Amino acid sequence: MKKVIAVSALGALALAGGIAMAQTGETRAPGAPTTRADATARADARFDRLDADKDGKLTPEDRALRGKERADRMFAALDADKNGQVSRAEFDAAREKRMERRKDRAEARGERGRHGMGRMAHRGFGRDGMRGKLDANGDGTVTRAEFQAPALAMFDRVDANKDGTITLEERQAVRAAWRAKRSGS
Repeated sequence: MKKVIAVSALGALALAGGIAMAQTGETRAPGAPTTRADATARADARFDRLDADKDGKLTPEDRALRGKERADRMFAALDADKNGQVSRAEFDAAREKRMERRKDRAEARGERGRHGMGRMAHRGFGRDGMRGKLDANGDGTVTRAEFQAPALAMFDRVDANKDGTITLEERQAVRAAWRAKRSGS
């Protein structure tokens, strides 16, 4: 069970970092060193994106606001003629387009029959996500400090020589150890 949680946390950290980099326009060469300040900035950028009402904490209301914003964007994308209604033809056209994109991405990865949330659900990105694990004091909200804590703890575990920078070699060592544990070696 610990392996699954550690793998989920590592995947979440990597995903969060990638999303934050994309949103802030930050580009980092593959294998470039990462500092603790970089990890903090990426966590902060992700927190800022998730804090929909900008009150400095993550709450169920933030989740509801993000859900409404997403639904509005999805509706706008479906409503091709912008008349405030989605016809069956618009719905079917959007579905066909989505299925074609999924097929193209799967073929590019060399996969068959795998798409949707199925791949991510087993990694800990379920309905409630990481909220329960992040709410350290159990008050129902996640502060910026609570949000940063797991990312910085992961950073500290990967930073083997504790110099405040994760190098390509340290990343590779962590990956090798993870693969060894996963394969049962």
